[in-house]
Amino acid sequence: MPLDQVIGADHAVVAVRDLDAAAEQWRRLGFTVSPRGTHSTQMGSGNYTIVFDVDYIELLGVLAETPHNAPTRAFLARREGVERVAFTAVDSAAGVEELKARGIAATGPVDFGRPVVLPDGGSTEARFRVMHWPVDERPGGLRIFACQHLTREAVWIKSLQTHANTARRLMEVEMLTPGPKTAAAHMTRLIDRPAEALADGAIRVPSGGKRADFIFLDRAALAQRHPGIALAGLPDEGAIGLRIAVADVAAAAKAVGAAGIAGARSVTVPPAAATGVIITFDAA
Repeated sequence: MPLDQVIGADHAVVAVRDLDAAAEQWRRLGFTVSPRGTHSTQMGSGNYTIVFDVDYIELLGVLAETPHNAPTRAFLARREGVERVAFTAVDSAAGVEELKARGIAATGPVDFGRPVVLPDGGSTEARFRVMHWPVDERPGGLRIFACQHLTREAVWIKSLQTHANTARRLMEVEMLTPGPKTAAAHMTRLIDRPAEALADGAIRVPSGGKRADFIFLDRAALAQRHPGIALAGLPDEGAIGLRIAVADVAAAAKAVGAAGIAGARSVTVPPAAATGVIITFDAA
């Protein structure tokens, strides 16, 4: 039975070594990037957000070493890219108890915030309450957690939701793994959503709530999905791609320019041009 307190994918966290340089790289791909934010002291991190209709991408960098960001620092010692994915939590405290009742040692909730500069020059604070699945429960190498937004209006700011590439929402998180069936089954156990085999050998696990799907695939299936994209340097296991729905594929192609490789109905940006992430712009 699906979880009551946790619904589909809320945002993808892209861990980066140079936060400001990463923001500029994503701007060059036609994304509107928020002003830089700094999290509460215990988090030791800063971010930029790329906000869509119902979800978003978070570019996250470590500003000061803290116990909380140790897993992110370990990840960045290996590579940049999608380090974790957040689900939307209805109630984080209740979500922890719901997972514990299913035998999953969830932790939290933890409250934190960050200041937000508003379009009119004013300021407010975005506040969050998060819960975590166990840090060693990483389906396909991906950490997952859930985020309860206490101030949604401080994240989904209208002027930040319009992008030159016409991005609208996250469609898929692509997961590279030598064992797609095993990794998909692991995700299914953690979020209680069914797995579905696809024609290309990949396996889909929906995140719920008509949000982004997780796509588990091996290196051969990944190469088939992304012909012409250099895949050297990608990890053996981990989240390596984001498929993003756009209103206008031609506008997306224009926005990314020479960085993109055009397909029949999509445009793909290689990981070297997007802080270790394969970005595919697809028709909504």
